Amino acid sequence: MATEALAAPATTPDGPPRRRRGRIRGNETAAGWLFVAPVIVILGLFLLLPILMALWVSLTDWNGQGSPFTSDVPFVGGKNYTRLFTEDGLARRDFMTSIRNNLYYVAIVVPVQTVLALGLALIVNNRMLKGKGFFRSAFYFPSVTSSVAISVVFLFLFANSGAVNNLLRLFGIDGPEWFADSRGVLHLLLGAVGVDSPPGALTSGGPLGLTWWDWLSGPSVAMVSLISLVIWTTSGTFMLMFLAALQNVPEALDEASTLDGASRWQRFRYVTLPLIKPTTFLVLTLGLIGTWQVFDQVYVMSQGDPAKTTLTPAYLSYRTAFRDFDYGSGAAISFVLFLIIIVFTLFQRWVMADRDESRRGRWWRRRVPKGS
Repeated sequence: MATEALAAPATTPDGPPRRRRGRIRGNETAAGWLFVAPVIVILGLFLLLPILMALWVSLTDWNGQGSPFTSDVPFVGGKNYTRLFTEDGLARRDFMTSIRNNLYYVAIVVPVQTVLALGLALIVNNRMLKGKGFFRSAFYFPSVTSSVAISVVFLFLFANSGAVNNLLRLFGIDGPEWFADSRGVLHLLLGAVGVDSPPGALTSGGPLGLTWWDWLSGPSVAMVSLISLVIWTTSGTFMLMFLAALQNVPEALDEASTLDGASRWQRFRYVTLPLIKPTTFLVLTLGLIGTWQVFDQVYVMSQGDPAKTTLTPAYLSYRTAFRDFDYGSGAAISFVLFLIIIVFTLFQRWVMADRDESRRGRWWRRRVPKGS
Protein backbone atom coordinates (compact mmCIF):
# COMPACT_ATOMS: atom_id res chain seq x y z
CA MET A 1 0.00 0.00 0.00
CA ALA A 2 2.78 2.40 0.87
CA THR A 3 4.52 1.64 -2.41
CA GLU A 4 1.34 2.33 -4.41
CA ALA A 5 0.83 5.60 -2.55
CA LEU A 6 4.33 6.75 -3.38
CA ALA A 7 4.01 5.74 -7.03
CA ALA A 8 0.61 7.37 -7.56
CA PRO A 9 1.81 10.97 -8.26
CA ALA A 10 4.28 9.74 -10.87
CA THR A 11 1.75 7.61 -12.78
CA THR A 12 -1.08 10.15 -12.79
CA PRO A 13 -0.67 12.51 -15.77
CA ASP A 14 -2.92 15.23 -14.37
CA GLY A 15 -1.83 14.92 -10.77
CA PRO A 16 -0.85 17.70 -8.35
CA PRO A 17 2.85 17.85 -9.34
CA ARG A 18 2.05 18.88 -12.89
CA ARG A 19 -0.45 21.48 -11.70
CA ARG A 20 2.17 22.94 -9.42
CA ARG A 21 4.62 23.19 -12.33
CA GLY A 22 1.93 24.92 -14.39
CA ARG A 23 1.37 27.45 -11.61
CA ILE A 24 5.11 28.10 -11.41
CA ARG A 25 5.37 28.62 -15.15
CA GLY A 26 2.35 30.90 -15.07
CA ASN A 27 3.95 32.98 -12.36
CA GLU A 28 7.17 33.20 -14.39
CA THR A 29 5.23 34.41 -17.43
CA ALA A 30 3.45 37.06 -15.42
CA ALA A 31 6.72 38.18 -13.83
CA GLY A 32 8.37 38.35 -17.25
CA TRP A 33 5.63 40.57 -18.66
CA LEU A 34 5.81 42.71 -15.53
CA PHE A 35 9.55 43.30 -16.03
CA VAL A 36 9.27 44.15 -19.73
CA ALA A 37 6.13 46.28 -19.33
CA PRO A 38 8.03 49.55 -18.66
CA VAL A 39 10.14 49.07 -21.79
CA ILE A 40 7.05 48.27 -23.87
CA VAL A 41 5.28 51.37 -22.59
CA ILE A 42 8.29 53.61 -23.24
CA LEU A 43 8.85 52.23 -26.75
CA GLY A 44 5.15 52.51 -27.51
CA LEU A 45 4.93 56.14 -26.37
CA PHE A 46 8.18 57.45 -27.79
CA LEU A 47 8.74 55.21 -30.84
CA LEU A 48 5.64 53.47 -32.15
CA LEU A 49 3.16 56.28 -31.46
CA PRO A 50 5.27 59.00 -33.17
CA ILE A 51 5.72 56.71 -36.21
CA LEU A 52 1.95 56.25 -36.48
CA MET A 53 1.41 60.00 -36.08
CA ALA A 54 3.98 60.72 -38.81
CA LEU A 55 2.25 58.18 -41.06
CA TRP A 56 -1.01 60.06 -40.60
CA VAL A 57 0.71 63.38 -41.34
CA SER A 58 2.07 61.90 -44.61
CA LEU A 59 -1.54 61.39 -45.72
CA THR A 60 -2.55 65.01 -45.04
CA ASP A 61 -1.71 68.49 -46.27
CA TRP A 62 -0.69 69.78 -42.85
CA ASN A 63 1.33 73.03 -42.85
CA GLY A 64 2.50 72.86 -39.24
CA GLN A 65 -0.17 75.18 -37.84
CA GLY A 66 -2.23 73.71 -35.03
CA SER A 67 -2.84 70.01 -34.59
CA PRO A 68 -2.65 67.64 -37.56
CA PHE A 69 -5.46 65.54 -36.08
CA THR A 70 -8.29 68.05 -36.43
CA SER A 71 -10.94 68.08 -39.12
CA ASP A 72 -9.56 71.36 -40.49
CA VAL A 73 -6.47 69.60 -41.89
CA PRO A 74 -7.12 68.41 -45.47
CA PHE A 75 -6.79 64.67 -46.01
CA VAL A 76 -5.08 63.95 -49.35
CA GLY A 77 -4.48 60.21 -49.08
CA GLY A 78 -1.59 59.01 -51.22
CA LYS A 79 -1.17 62.28 -53.14
CA ASN A 80 2.05 63.13 -51.29
CA TYR A 81 3.49 59.79 -52.44
CA THR A 82 2.30 59.98 -56.04
CA ARG A 83 3.86 63.43 -56.39
CA LEU A 84 7.25 61.86 -55.76
CA PHE A 85 6.96 59.22 -58.48
CA THR A 86 4.29 59.93 -61.07
CA GLU A 87 3.51 63.67 -61.22
CA ASP A 88 5.83 65.88 -63.26
CA GLY A 89 7.09 68.79 -61.23
CA LEU A 90 9.77 70.12 -58.95
CA ALA A 91 8.88 67.74 -56.12
CA ARG A 92 9.56 64.63 -58.19
CA ARG A 93 12.68 66.08 -59.78
CA ASP A 94 14.18 67.04 -56.41
CA PHE A 95 13.34 63.66 -54.93
CA MET A 96 14.84 61.74 -57.84
CA THR A 97 17.91 63.95 -57.76
CA SER A 98 18.36 63.15 -54.08
CA ILE A 99 17.94 59.42 -54.80
CA ARG A 100 20.57 59.61 -57.56
CA ASN A 101 22.99 61.45 -55.27
CA ASN A 102 22.45 58.97 -52.46
CA LEU A 103 22.90 55.96 -54.75
CA TYR A 104 26.35 57.16 -55.76
CA TYR A 105 27.08 57.99 -52.13
CA VAL A 106 26.12 54.47 -50.98
CA ALA A 107 27.91 52.76 -53.87
CA ILE A 108 31.21 54.41 -52.90
CA VAL A 109 31.06 54.79 -49.12
CA VAL A 110 29.84 51.31 -48.10
CA PRO A 111 32.46 49.23 -49.99
CA VAL A 112 35.36 51.60 -49.31
CA GLN A 113 34.70 52.02 -45.58
CA THR A 114 34.20 48.24 -45.18
CA VAL A 115 37.46 47.37 -46.94
CA LEU A 116 39.33 50.13 -45.11
CA ALA A 117 37.95 49.05 -41.74
CA LEU A 118 38.91 45.43 -42.38
CA GLY A 119 42.39 46.48 -43.49
CA LEU A 120 42.89 48.60 -40.37
CA ALA A 121 41.67 45.72 -38.19
CA LEU A 122 44.14 43.34 -39.81
CA ILE A 123 46.96 45.84 -39.18
CA VAL A 124 46.21 46.41 -35.48
CA ASN A 125 45.58 42.67 -34.98
CA ASN A 126 49.08 41.81 -36.18
CA ARG A 127 51.05 40.24 -33.34
CA MET A 128 54.27 41.80 -34.64
CA LEU A 129 52.91 45.37 -34.49
CA LYS A 130 54.28 47.56 -31.69
CA GLY A 131 52.18 50.26 -30.10
CA LYS A 132 48.84 48.60 -30.81
CA GLY A 133 47.04 50.75 -28.26
CA PHE A 134 48.20 53.95 -29.93
CA PHE A 135 47.15 52.88 -33.41
CA ARG A 136 43.77 51.61 -32.23
CA SER A 137 43.09 54.91 -30.48
CA ALA A 138 44.31 56.94 -33.47
CA PHE A 139 42.16 55.03 -35.95
CA TYR A 140 39.10 55.17 -33.70
CA PHE A 141 39.45 58.82 -32.64
CA PRO A 142 37.57 60.35 -35.63
CA SER A 143 34.56 58.16 -34.86
CA VAL A 144 34.08 59.61 -31.37
CA THR A 145 34.56 63.22 -32.45
CA SER A 146 31.51 65.36 -33.14
CA SER A 147 30.48 65.09 -36.79
CA VAL A 148 29.60 68.79 -36.79
CA ALA A 149 33.08 69.74 -35.57
CA ILE A 150 34.76 67.50 -38.14
CA SER A 151 32.53 68.91 -40.88
CA VAL A 152 33.64 72.44 -40.01
CA VAL A 153 37.29 71.34 -40.10
CA PHE A 154 36.76 69.78 -43.53
CA LEU A 155 35.26 73.04 -44.76
CA PHE A 156 38.60 74.68 -44.07
CA LEU A 157 40.58 71.77 -45.51
CA PHE A 158 38.66 71.83 -48.81
CA ALA A 159 38.45 75.61 -49.11
CA ASN A 160 39.90 77.29 -52.21
CA SER A 161 43.09 78.14 -50.31
CA GLY A 162 42.85 75.17 -47.94
CA ALA A 163 45.33 72.44 -47.19
CA VAL A 164 44.00 70.05 -49.86
CA ASN A 165 44.43 72.53 -52.73
CA ASN A 166 47.83 73.64 -51.41
CA LEU A 167 48.93 70.00 -51.36
CA LEU A 168 47.72 69.55 -54.94
CA ARG A 169 49.68 72.61 -56.03
CA LEU A 170 52.88 70.91 -54.91
CA PHE A 171 52.24 68.39 -57.71
CA GLY A 172 51.29 71.05 -60.23
CA ILE A 173 47.54 70.44 -59.97
CA ASP A 174 45.04 73.26 -59.62
CA GLY A 175 42.44 72.03 -57.20
CA PRO A 176 38.75 72.75 -57.84
CA GLU A 177 36.39 74.83 -55.78
CA TRP A 178 35.26 71.77 -53.92
CA PHE A 179 31.98 72.93 -52.42
CA ALA A 180 31.03 75.08 -55.42
CA ASP A 181 31.70 72.54 -58.18
CA SER A 182 28.57 70.72 -59.30
CA ARG A 183 30.19 68.78 -62.14
CA GLY A 184 29.83 65.02 -61.98
CA VAL A 185 32.99 62.96 -61.74
CA LEU A 186 31.96 60.67 -64.60
CA HIS A 187 31.22 63.71 -66.76
CA LEU A 188 34.67 65.06 -65.96
CA LEU A 189 36.29 61.76 -66.93
CA LEU A 190 34.37 61.71 -70.21
CA GLY A 191 35.43 65.30 -70.86
CA ALA A 192 39.06 64.30 -70.33
CA VAL A 193 38.78 61.84 -73.23
CA GLY A 194 37.04 64.32 -75.50
CA VAL A 195 33.34 63.69 -74.79
CA ASP A 196 32.29 67.23 -73.83
CA SER A 197 28.64 67.08 -74.94
CA PRO A 198 26.20 64.26 -74.14
CA PRO A 199 24.87 62.03 -76.91
CA GLY A 200 21.32 62.75 -78.00
CA ALA A 201 20.13 59.33 -76.88
CA LEU A 202 21.07 60.17 -73.29
CA THR A 203 19.33 63.56 -73.20
CA SER A 204 16.08 62.80 -75.00
CA GLY A 205 14.52 60.94 -72.11
CA GLY A 206 15.05 59.00 -68.92
CA PRO A 207 13.31 57.35 -65.99
CA LEU A 208 11.39 59.21 -63.29
CA GLY A 209 11.88 62.75 -64.54
CA LEU A 210 15.67 62.71 -65.01
CA THR A 211 17.55 62.11 -68.25
CA TRP A 212 19.98 59.23 -68.61
CA TRP A 213 22.77 61.81 -68.75
CA ASP A 214 21.71 63.08 -65.32
CA TRP A 215 21.57 59.56 -63.89
CA LEU A 216 25.05 58.79 -65.27
CA SER A 217 26.71 61.96 -64.03
CA GLY A 218 28.44 60.32 -61.08
CA PRO A 219 28.94 62.04 -57.72
CA SER A 220 29.74 65.72 -57.96
CA VAL A 221 33.04 67.18 -56.85
CA ALA A 222 31.28 68.54 -53.76
CA MET A 223 29.89 65.09 -52.99
CA VAL A 224 33.37 63.59 -53.24
CA SER A 225 34.50 65.79 -50.35
CA LEU A 226 31.52 64.61 -48.29
CA ILE A 227 32.34 61.01 -49.14
CA SER A 228 35.95 61.40 -48.03
CA LEU A 229 34.78 62.89 -44.74
CA VAL A 230 32.33 60.08 -43.99
CA ILE A 231 34.78 57.31 -44.87
CA TRP A 232 37.40 58.83 -42.59
CA THR A 233 35.00 59.19 -39.64
CA THR A 234 33.19 55.84 -39.83
CA SER A 235 35.99 53.39 -40.60
CA GLY A 236 37.24 53.44 -37.01
CA THR A 237 33.98 52.16 -35.56
CA PHE A 238 33.77 49.30 -38.03
CA MET A 239 37.46 48.58 -37.45
CA LEU A 240 36.67 47.72 -33.81
CA MET A 241 33.93 45.33 -34.93
CA PHE A 242 36.27 43.55 -37.31
CA LEU A 243 39.00 43.52 -34.67
CA ALA A 244 36.71 41.78 -32.17
CA ALA A 245 35.80 39.20 -34.83
CA LEU A 246 39.43 38.60 -35.79
CA GLN A 247 40.43 38.04 -32.19
CA ASN A 248 37.77 35.31 -31.94
CA VAL A 249 39.25 33.37 -34.87
CA PRO A 250 40.94 30.26 -33.39
CA GLU A 251 44.69 30.36 -33.86
CA ALA A 252 44.71 26.59 -34.27
CA LEU A 253 42.91 26.89 -37.60
CA ASP A 254 45.41 29.40 -38.89
CA GLU A 255 48.32 27.25 -37.76
CA ALA A 256 46.78 24.13 -39.29
CA SER A 257 46.28 25.87 -42.64
CA THR A 258 49.88 27.06 -42.51
CA LEU A 259 51.10 23.51 -41.95
CA ASP A 260 48.99 22.40 -44.92
CA GLY A 261 50.93 24.83 -47.13
CA ALA A 262 48.32 27.58 -47.50
CA SER A 263 49.64 31.01 -48.38
CA ARG A 264 48.76 34.14 -46.45
CA TRP A 265 46.11 35.11 -48.99
CA GLN A 266 44.63 31.59 -48.96
CA ARG A 267 44.43 31.62 -45.18
CA PHE A 268 42.68 34.98 -45.30
CA ARG A 269 40.34 33.94 -48.13
CA TYR A 270 39.35 30.46 -46.97
CA VAL A 271 39.78 30.64 -43.17
CA THR A 272 39.45 34.20 -41.89
CA LEU A 273 36.76 35.63 -44.16
CA PRO A 274 34.24 32.78 -43.66
CA LEU A 275 34.65 32.96 -39.89
CA ILE A 276 34.04 36.72 -39.74
CA LYS A 277 31.14 36.64 -42.21
CA PRO A 278 28.50 37.53 -39.55
CA THR A 279 30.51 40.61 -38.60
CA THR A 280 30.91 41.53 -42.27
CA PHE A 281 27.14 41.34 -42.70
CA LEU A 282 26.68 43.54 -39.62
CA VAL A 283 29.16 46.13 -40.89
CA LEU A 284 27.58 46.22 -44.35
CA THR A 285 24.07 46.52 -42.89
CA LEU A 286 25.00 49.34 -40.50
CA GLY A 287 26.92 51.09 -43.26
CA LEU A 288 24.00 50.80 -45.65
CA ILE A 289 21.52 52.19 -43.13
CA GLY A 290 23.85 55.02 -42.11
CA THR A 291 24.60 56.11 -45.67
CA TRP A 292 20.92 56.34 -46.58
CA GLN A 293 20.32 58.45 -43.47
CA VAL A 294 23.15 60.94 -44.02
CA PHE A 295 22.04 64.37 -42.85
CA ASP A 296 24.34 66.25 -40.49
CA GLN A 297 27.31 66.50 -42.87
CA VAL A 298 25.04 67.76 -45.65
CA TYR A 299 23.39 70.24 -43.31
CA VAL A 300 26.67 71.70 -42.07
CA MET A 301 28.80 71.58 -45.23
CA SER A 302 26.57 72.14 -48.25
CA GLN A 303 22.82 72.12 -47.51
CA GLY A 304 22.25 70.34 -50.80
CA ASP A 305 24.26 72.76 -52.94
CA PRO A 306 25.81 73.26 -55.44
CA ALA A 307 22.97 72.77 -57.91
CA LYS A 308 21.40 70.15 -55.58
CA THR A 309 24.24 67.69 -56.24
CA THR A 310 24.67 66.96 -52.52
CA LEU A 311 20.95 66.79 -51.81
CA THR A 312 19.97 63.57 -50.02
CA PRO A 313 16.50 62.18 -49.18
CA ALA A 314 17.02 62.72 -45.44
CA TYR A 315 17.97 66.36 -45.91
CA LEU A 316 15.20 66.86 -48.51
CA SER A 317 12.66 65.55 -45.99
CA TYR A 318 13.90 68.04 -43.41
CA ARG A 319 13.92 70.95 -45.88
CA THR A 320 10.47 70.14 -47.22
CA ALA A 321 8.91 69.90 -43.77
CA PHE A 322 10.71 72.54 -41.71
CA ARG A 323 11.62 75.11 -44.36
CA ASP A 324 8.85 74.80 -46.93
CA PHE A 325 6.27 73.94 -44.22
CA ASP A 326 4.97 71.03 -46.28
CA TYR A 327 4.92 68.50 -43.48
CA GLY A 328 2.86 65.95 -45.39
CA SER A 329 5.37 65.68 -48.24
CA GLY A 330 8.29 65.70 -45.81
CA ALA A 331 6.80 62.78 -43.85
CA ALA A 332 6.08 60.93 -47.11
CA ILE A 333 9.74 61.24 -48.14
CA SER A 334 10.75 59.81 -44.77
CA PHE A 335 8.57 56.74 -45.19
CA VAL A 336 9.75 56.16 -48.75
CA LEU A 337 13.31 56.35 -47.43
CA PHE A 338 12.39 53.83 -44.74
CA LEU A 339 11.10 51.40 -47.39
CA ILE A 340 14.26 51.90 -49.47
CA ILE A 341 16.43 50.97 -46.48
CA ILE A 342 14.33 47.87 -45.78
CA VAL A 343 14.51 46.70 -49.40
CA PHE A 344 18.27 47.21 -49.66
CA THR A 345 18.85 45.47 -46.33
CA LEU A 346 16.79 42.44 -47.36
CA PHE A 347 18.55 42.31 -50.71
CA GLN A 348 21.93 42.45 -49.00
CA ARG A 349 20.89 39.67 -46.65
CA TRP A 350 19.83 37.54 -49.63
CA VAL A 351 23.14 38.18 -51.40
CA MET A 352 25.21 37.22 -48.36
CA ALA A 353 23.13 34.17 -47.44
CA ASP A 354 24.99 30.85 -47.22
CA ARG A 355 23.28 29.12 -50.12
CA ASP A 356 25.42 25.98 -49.80
CA GLU A 357 24.08 25.30 -46.33
CA SER A 358 20.52 26.08 -47.40
CA ARG A 359 20.78 23.67 -50.33
CA ARG A 360 22.22 20.99 -48.06
CA GLY A 361 19.32 21.56 -45.69
CA ARG A 362 16.74 21.12 -48.45
CA TRP A 363 18.55 17.97 -49.70
CA TRP A 364 18.56 16.55 -46.19
CA ARG A 365 14.84 17.19 -45.79
CA ARG A 366 14.15 15.39 -49.06
CA ARG A 367 16.22 12.36 -48.08
CA VAL A 368 14.91 11.96 -44.52
CA PRO A 369 11.65 9.93 -44.53
CA LYS A 370 8.59 11.36 -42.90
CA GLY A 371 8.08 10.47 -39.29
CA SER A 372 11.80 9.83 -38.62
